[in-house]
Amino acid sequence: MKWTRIHGRLVEGYRVASGPSADYPFGALDRQRPFFASRGLDLGGYFNGTLNIDISPLAFKLVRPEFTFHSVEWTDLHSPEHFSFSRCKVVFKEVEYDGWVYYPHPETKLRHFQNPSLLEAIAMPIPEIRYGNELDVLVNPGEIEVRE
Repeated sequence: MKWTRIHGRLVEGYRVASGPSADYPFGALDRQRPFFASRGLDLGGYFNGTLNIDISPLAFKLVRPEFTFHSVEWTDLHSPEHFSFSRCKVVFKEVEYDGWVYYPHPETKLRHFQNPSLLEAIAMPIPEIRYGNELDVLVNPGEIEVRE
């Protein structure tokens, strides 16, 4: 596959996926994993949180993600959400790590603003990565559109 390479910087997110946050002390991704697995996406082995990658001034749009799960009822704190996933690779210090672009659909995720220049990825554990580090993400151009 021919990947599209996007340069970005790791930034701190809401800490909802990994926890703890004020709203989700348990970590949302840990609770979501079984729902995704039951629908065909096993995230076992991947880090239990998301990488929030600022790709500005670029923005992205999922156009044909590999997986889209509708109405996932993973918590009783709010209404069901839609999630989409597209394979990706996170490149840090010249090493590629398998991953998935993780996209909670903004129309069902009303509590958080979804910045189109902030790409969330779930990846295999990446040693020594820290907020502020620069990295690249390889995305499938057939599934993700990148624009200025």
